[in-house]
Amino acid sequence: MKPALYLVPVLAVAVFLLIRAEFLGKRRQFYVLKPFSTLTVIAVALLSFLEPTRNLTYGLGVLVGLVFSFGGDVALMFQENRRAFTVGLGLFLLAHVAYTVVFTALGRFSAWDALSAAVLLAAGVAFYRLIKSNLGTMRVPVVVYMVVISVMVNRAVSTLASPAFGTGQAAMVAIGAVLFYISDVILAAGRFWRPWKYGRISLAFYYGGQLLIALAGSYFG
Repeated sequence: MKPALYLVPVLAVAVFLLIRAEFLGKRRQFYVLKPFSTLTVIAVALLSFLEPTRNLTYGLGVLVGLVFSFGGDVALMFQENRRAFTVGLGLFLLAHVAYTVVFTALGRFSAWDALSAAVLLAAGVAFYRLIKSNLGTMRVPVVVYMVVISVMVNRAVSTLASPAFGTGQAAMVAIGAVLFYISDVILAAGRFWRPWKYGRISLAFYYGGQLLIALAGSYFG
């Protein structure tokens, strides 16, 4: 079994406890479990370097993205503070840029790109119309973020047509990116549209997405 797979149940338990801590308002547990969960995903990415068929471009690119994500996670633990939220947004923007670069480098342009771009554009426009009245001075940063994450997902989908990836491996990348996208939509909707009691379920989508992207690094060759 791939060494990285041993960390999957560890992450599953950590994320379950993390969401539970959020629902119960146990902030101390939340402050410990969130960084721990992200560090676990980083460990999954690092274990891919032990594989004999490792791809350094993918491994290093994803690792850079995860490091930025770790910074974003720490900042967003204090998202009630506007400055912390902005810093977190910026760090996650850089994470998406890192992912976009590596997915573009290893992916392959195909006719499917136009379809995924059209779907993402329609979804982005619809969501923007939903939240635009509450964006205020955050309008430009949020629009830029939406564009960048949409491009990231589009390039993740492009791995499905790339010979550099196995079919299942490319599916992990594409699904992981989509889950990441969904988690951000839930988070943004809760902040800029209307609060949702169960909004922190976004953490399950977020960590599931990050895990799949990191775990894909162990399946080259």
